[in-house]
Amino acid sequence: MEESFLHTCCFFGHRKIDETEELKTNLYEITENLIVNEKVDTFLFGSKSNFDDLCHKIVTDLKEKYPYIKRIYVRAEYPYITDWYREYLLKSCEDTYFPEKIINAGRARYVERNCEMLDKSSFCVIYYDENYIPKKSKNSGTKIAYDYAKKKGVNVINILEYLKKFQQG
Repeated sequence: MEESFLHTCCFFGHRKIDETEELKTNLYEITENLIVNEKVDTFLFGSKSNFDDLCHKIVTDLKEKYPYIKRIYVRAEYPYITDWYREYLLKSCEDTYFPEKIINAGRARYVERNCEMLDKSSFCVIYYDENYIPKKSKNSGTKIAYDYAKKKGVNVINILEYLKKFQQG
């Protein structure tokens, strides 16, 4: 793994999640632990899910305590953006980019973007329910990302598994 990726974490999750106080508290603690104990200073985000939004909010809250951390939005749409749109995006993150390798990916662009984020991360926090069945396909993008992360040897923290262990004591 490249040295620059040792301190990077990405987030993935189903579009719809059960956003409980317990989830938010544990996600905050996990993310802060990554910053303090694993020296993670860069967080990669996609879009299109409630989990992405929640993680972005938590990292933004933690940025007040750890101002050196960076939030990077990895776009799966709009390979070329105007200066105005870039400025708009940079109000909520420190950088944004569109991976060139996904320009012709078509409907697979989100899966390809997720693989790009995993290729650049040593940690991944994921909201993955193995019983979740998407409406339009046999595999969810989150499952594909989860399987890819495991194959690549990324340190995966499935927040749902974490919560189950936490509840069992």
